[in-house]
Amino acid sequence: MARKASRDERRAELSDAVERAVFARGLEGVRLRDVAEQAGITPAAVLYYGDLDALIYETYQKAIERYSQLREDTADKFPDPREKLRVCIDQGVATGPDDTLTRMLFECWPRCLRDARAAALDSALTERQIAVYQGILVLGQSKGYFELSEKPRMLAANFVAMEDGYQMEVLAGRRTRSEVIDALHSYARSATGYNPAS
Repeated sequence: MARKASRDERRAELSDAVERAVFARGLEGVRLRDVAEQAGITPAAVLYYGDLDALIYETYQKAIERYSQLREDTADKFPDPREKLRVCIDQGVATGPDDTLTRMLFECWPRCLRDARAAALDSALTERQIAVYQGILVLGQSKGYFELSEKPRMLAANFVAMEDGYQMEVLAGRRTRSEVIDALHSYARSATGYNPAS
């Protein structure tokens, strides 16, 4: 049992090392040697836990889980759908160009264009984010707080699409986090009749 825990810990450390290597070199530039250096072990030791592609997929999947779980848990803390909407928007926007979690997700996105496995992971991430927004919108409408301009799923998908587009701007340093949150609040006002900034 202790050996399994040690192996699981090492895999978690390698995932962190992959994330740091991707942040430093970009996904397409990452080599096995980069991951080994970040982990403080030899390339041969890295291979004991899987090839580079397998480690990248595992890290991508873990990043998706962390990103999604953080948003879901944050929204779940509040019973009021208005507060849920505010924190959901807040949680979904990158902190800046150095936001390693969001950066990992976006570094992996181009693979979705030619890799069915990466596309399936990205699709699962998108659907999970849409589901959070949709649940909040439905709850807010049922309680009379929101007057939705379209069907909840359409609005939820729009929130996620806007976030995704703006994330690139934040990660590239062309927009600030607060500018993006303001833009999403503006959309929320037109979509729900409620101003999350108030």
